[in-house]
Amino acid sequence: MSERIRLAHGGGGTVMQQLIDREFRCLYADPEQLLHDAACVEWPHGRLAFTTDSYVVQPLEFAGGDIGTLAVCGTANDLAMVGARPLHLSLGLILEEGLELVLLRRVIASLAASARACGVTIVTGDTKVVERGKGDGIFINTSGIGRLEAPEPIGPAAITAGDQLLVSGDLGRHGVAILAARHGLDLQPPLASDCAPLWPLVEQLLALGVRLHALRDLTRGGLASALQELSTAAGFELLVEESAIPVLESVARCCELLGFEPLHLANEGRCLLVVPAADRQAALKLLEPWGGAWIGAVGQPGQRVLLRTAFGSERLLVPLSGELLPRIC
Repeated sequence: MSERIRLAHGGGGTVMQQLIDREFRCLYADPEQLLHDAACVEWPHGRLAFTTDSYVVQPLEFAGGDIGTLAVCGTANDLAMVGARPLHLSLGLILEEGLELVLLRRVIASLAASARACGVTIVTGDTKVVERGKGDGIFINTSGIGRLEAPEPIGPAAITAGDQLLVSGDLGRHGVAILAARHGLDLQPPLASDCAPLWPLVEQLLALGVRLHALRDLTRGGLASALQELSTAAGFELLVEESAIPVLESVARCCELLGFEPLHLANEGRCLLVVPAADRQAALKLLEPWGGAWIGAVGQPGQRVLLRTAFGSERLLVPLSGELLPRIC
């Protein structure tokens, strides 16, 4: 930790976790509670989930989406990760002086279309305008409310030895799409962001009776950060097969050329699933149309992630300590 905020403090890695633990945990009623993608709260008419997020992606538009798509899908997906059906969103817009109205209209159209796709309604909002040079075009804040439909709490506390690790689809496309848009890379074939709602998948898994011990959407920090966060919170080693992790050849080539690790790249329509061994096949069958795959298992008590390489050796998989691609979401 430094004495000033750096970009790395928003990168989803070790430095960001240190900031949360040392500076923000004191705000919670129970500073020792396990932090998750959304808070579960009791309500007289049923159990609800509540979450909030802010979006500062640059550039504002990219192949497969824009900041509006991210704002709706990202918040709805946080609710889905605790087994909640997304219902309502708030929308806060911070606009920079000089923003072209034609661009704003495209983002608003994306917000509306994404809300319909996620099955949510935007019910309240706020707009502010800041001076030229102080807003990077558009910043968006969204808060979401969902109805908990999972029969049991979904989170690290439910993880146990022998559980299986699955991912819902190929990894790294959002990070590469942002990189290409930011630096004008002409990737062939072109790559689009994987930005998409995750509740339809979670709903189908629940309807099938798959017991979801934990879910985590693979945004900032990618799969590596998500695995380490779950290992630390649950107190179990996670054993991952590198060759089983689905990565498109075009993503792998781009990462090899530029020196990136696909497991550190952000995704906006992918999640990590932890299920009991008895439910593995049922979950994989449902995940097949999504491109999902089994990638490993929960091992003995501990707090580390071991990656078994294609050569049979093992290495520690650690999250980033800094910022790989600033303003990724």
